[in-house]
Amino acid sequence: MQAWDTMVVTLAILMPATVDAKIFERCDLAMKLEEAGLNGFKGYTIGDWLCMAHYESGFDTSFVDHNPDGSSSYGIFQLNSAWWCDNGVTPTQNLCHMECHELFNRHILDDIMCAKQIVSSQNGMNTWDSWNQHCSGHDLSEWLKGCHMYAKPYTTEIHP
Repeated sequence: MQAWDTMVVTLAILMPATVDAKIFERCDLAMKLEEAGLNGFKGYTIGDWLCMAHYESGFDTSFVDHNPDGSSSYGIFQLNSAWWCDNGVTPTQNLCHMECHELFNRHILDDIMCAKQIVSSQNGMNTWDSWNQHCSGHDLSEWLKGCHMYAKPYTTEIHP
């Protein structure tokens, strides 16, 4: 019965958050990321961020992935409950000092701030397997095509 109670509480917490969820359009997300200062942050381009977010969540703020180790990954950047946020269920380091359900809404500044913290760590974007598999070392200029952004793609490769 305790497992059922935990599931009911978890659903009650998550349901209001998913009402404000959003699946971003690529160019809309690109502009949000640029406004938040991610173009050139730690040597990564908006293309790096878009590619990673696409393969992690399909730009969906409400996406959740349950991992074999019992942790879950949340939101547009798939921030893991073992390290970055507290889901109230599994043990966590909660290095971004936030509750995981806060990652489900269309207001992604908190997601971006946590992602900046992750990228500032020793592993950089290598933290995300999808970035390693699909984005690292590839021409990412296609991710900005048609977005009519004023900033030029950041081109200096200084990945840590």
